[in-house]
Amino acid sequence: MAALVVLSPLLAMLAGLIKFADGGSVVYGHRRIGRGGKVFRCWKFRTMVENGDEVLNAYLAANPQAREEWEAARKLQDDPRVTRVGAVLRKFSLDELPQILNILRGEMSFVGPRPVVKDELELYGNAAPYYLSARPGLTGLWQVSGRSDVSYGARVAFDRHYVENWSFTSDVKILIRTVPAVFSSRGSY
Repeated sequence: MAALVVLSPLLAMLAGLIKFADGGSVVYGHRRIGRGGKVFRCWKFRTMVENGDEVLNAYLAANPQAREEWEAARKLQDDPRVTRVGAVLRKFSLDELPQILNILRGEMSFVGPRPVVKDELELYGNAAPYYLSARPGLTGLWQVSGRSDVSYGARVAFDRHYVENWSFTSDVKILIRTVPAVFSSRGSY
């Protein structure tokens, strides 16, 4: 709760920027799979156009190379859905701050595997039980180890390694590594 109070001026400023930029909604809740397979709404500041699914489908239909990138990584380096303000928020991971609400509700923790959607969990294969045994995190081993610069398979391996080797000390180390990872914005898009 203290983090929410301390961050409230920043959260209000970011919300104002998003609203001013295009008048749309400020936050976006996406269905993710949490601990034990429980579905929850993962909150983020909205960084994309409001009709993002339509824009993505049209873009992927017209760009086979982008479709391959999407199918391999579940992300696009040059995503046509991302707004100008959204690009800045993503670069510095500021879009993730509303997940503090998920942490307060017990759906997430500060450190853990990256929250995934149902389709992504299928890509975890035999590592899925490891993912499902932990609360997803606001930050984690994947985020401080290159984020989108590493393959999806590496992301799964990082999540599994995190769960198999969890300790309070490892969480503290990841939290410390998060600060330079965010400021360098390496692998963020």
